[in-house]
Amino acid sequence: MAALKKPAKSKAKPAAKSAPAKRRPRPPVVEARPARRVVHGVELVDEYAWLRADNWQDVLRNPQALPKDIRKLIDAENAYVEALMEPTKKLQRKIRKELRGRIKEDDADVPVPDGPFAYFEKYRKGGEHSIFCRKPREGGRTQVLLDGDKLARGKKFFDPGDIVYSPDHKLLAWSSDEKGSEYFTIRVRDIATGKDLPDEVHDSDGDAIWRSDSRAFFYAVFDDTHRPYRIYRHELGTNNDEDALVFEDADPRYFLNISETQSGRFATIDMNDHNSTEVWLLDLTKARAEPRLMQKRREAMQYEVQDWGKKLFILTNTGGAADFKIMEAPLDAPGEANWRDVVPHKPGRLINEMIVFKRHIVRTELEGGLPRIVIREIKSGREHAIEFDEDAYDLQMDSVAEYDTDTIRFAYSSMTTPWSVYDYNMVTRERTLRKRQRIPSGHNPKKYKSERVFAPSHDGVQVPVSLIYARTTKLDGSAPLLLQSYGAYGEPYEARFSSNRFSLLDRGFIVAIAHVRGGTDCGWQWYEDGKLEKKVNTFHDFIAAGRHLAAHKYTSQGQIIGVGRSAGGLMIGACANMAPELFAGLIAGVPFVDTLTTMLDDTLPLTPPEWLEWGNPIKSKAAFNAIHAYSPYDNVKAQHYPPILALSGLSDPRVTYWEPTKWVARLRARMSGGGPILLKTNTDAGHGGATGRLERLEDIAFEYAFMLWCTGKLEEG
Repeated sequence: MAALKKPAKSKAKPAAKSAPAKRRPRPPVVEARPARRVVHGVELVDEYAWLRADNWQDVLRNPQALPKDIRKLIDAENAYVEALMEPTKKLQRKIRKELRGRIKEDDADVPVPDGPFAYFEKYRKGGEHSIFCRKPREGGRTQVLLDGDKLARGKKFFDPGDIVYSPDHKLLAWSSDEKGSEYFTIRVRDIATGKDLPDEVHDSDGDAIWRSDSRAFFYAVFDDTHRPYRIYRHELGTNNDEDALVFEDADPRYFLNISETQSGRFATIDMNDHNSTEVWLLDLTKARAEPRLMQKRREAMQYEVQDWGKKLFILTNTGGAADFKIMEAPLDAPGEANWRDVVPHKPGRLINEMIVFKRHIVRTELEGGLPRIVIREIKSGREHAIEFDEDAYDLQMDSVAEYDTDTIRFAYSSMTTPWSVYDYNMVTRERTLRKRQRIPSGHNPKKYKSERVFAPSHDGVQVPVSLIYARTTKLDGSAPLLLQSYGAYGEPYEARFSSNRFSLLDRGFIVAIAHVRGGTDCGWQWYEDGKLEKKVNTFHDFIAAGRHLAAHKYTSQGQIIGVGRSAGGLMIGACANMAPELFAGLIAGVPFVDTLTTMLDDTLPLTPPEWLEWGNPIKSKAAFNAIHAYSPYDNVKAQHYPPILALSGLSDPRVTYWEPTKWVARLRARMSGGGPILLKTNTDAGHGGATGRLERLEDIAFEYAFMLWCTGKLEEG
């Protein structure tokens, strides 16, 4: 990291007396305590297994419970990062000021009408958390229902979860997590008095669904491996230990989730693993309703349900509909035998969302890598789409609380165009602009260009890559490039607007999003081709995108910063082993880098459900061999690595803190050159990092400063 020192100017006069050289910070020394075991005939040696605390479950609830020797190491790693990045502090402050200058601090959402009120969130200037409000629909005074800044005051971490008003608009169920471990406490606020009732539910997933009479709500709780597995009903005014168990699923592969249909008549209890679903309907209009099975689960069958009078509409992949279709069934006979096509399957057109209103079905689709919203009139079957003309953009359905309405709301942006929120009349097809994102410091979309190119991967598959850069940037191979992706769980990486990235674009960076396999950017098969034994396609696609952009002079080899988070951090770790020469630096956020060890441990949070994404190396030697071949931690070798920044959260239940900690230690021990290797752990947060909107800017500015240093742009900051 000596390169962080400013180079001497050629015409500078020599100092009268030379100052002693400043000692370069040294990374912490991590003791190797080899642990050995044999799996499927292969010996696995883990020098740093001891970094996993025996009391890790206690640490999730109380980070102070971390053993002293491990905490000492994490603090030493943070101190090392602080010392190394000290020369960039001025740049970090400058970037943070830029980032904040693009935020309208006293912003507010477009109010969402429901019954006599319209509900919305707003921010105060300088505020970190949102303020939940409502105002009378016919005009009147705004009422503050929940002030996030006041609730967070004095707390190191505060993550507001769900905020749900009761059907009679008199109560507010709200939840919060104060550790970062995603154990939420649900409380109930009397809107008239502004005070919370004695009712409290602890260790929930944070979501609450009101019964129609506003006298009870439903919620989910976790088992010992942090899997939502039970649904309870809490009657207001009763003790927590009196809550009725409504539903339970003991299968460790399945997550339980409870949600409300658009009509508000039913709650759906959804059981999901990574390739199958089972839904139970719960009538919210009945005080003691029992869940009713929709269709029994079976392998590889997925579906979700919305009600419409005496019918149900089902979004499903059954019958070979890989990219999903919409079907209908009678409410009183909801089994699959009675399902009939409404919107047939079309290969390559992925239907990823369905909302049923009183007169229309609205669906969001992805085709050719671009999103679309399609409106279908239920009685006539007539359809029309809302389409846009840009090469790369993002389109999202926004909040609509009511069922009996002809108006929906959507949000649109592109890589160059800030967010716009529209109301759209499904009958007249008239769209009304309700809000356009304002950039206080100014933004001229014409200064930037976005485009989409295709990179041939190792097997000839064309990988879409979305790009944005300043029109003044020379495409001669000299530009540094930020290459981002995710590539897992079927999650697409949308080409949406981000005001933050302009701090890089205005310094000559090109920003690229690689739509790699493992997401559903190009349909469901795109996901299937990036999971299990085909997971390596994700890594090859990312590398191919970088090499293609270098070959076509957008950048050059060794000028690329690769960034990925969580499962995307696994991709970064794998690419570091496979193609280190391609990158000027890598950032792996809460990275799932100890993949094999985690998948071999069914006592860890979330491991059994993950076997359908990665494979079960406990039972399958083929799955073991596949994961062992790419697992970043297991494939660190004696080679030159670029600078790497690993980001971690101490109370993270998804990617536990010891994964990046072990990875960094092994990288330093085995690499033959390069680096430095940095580990920055947020000791007051979990998987999502800081929750305050302005506090997050500190982290972004830090990462951008690291990128600028890696690409030799530090002095230009």
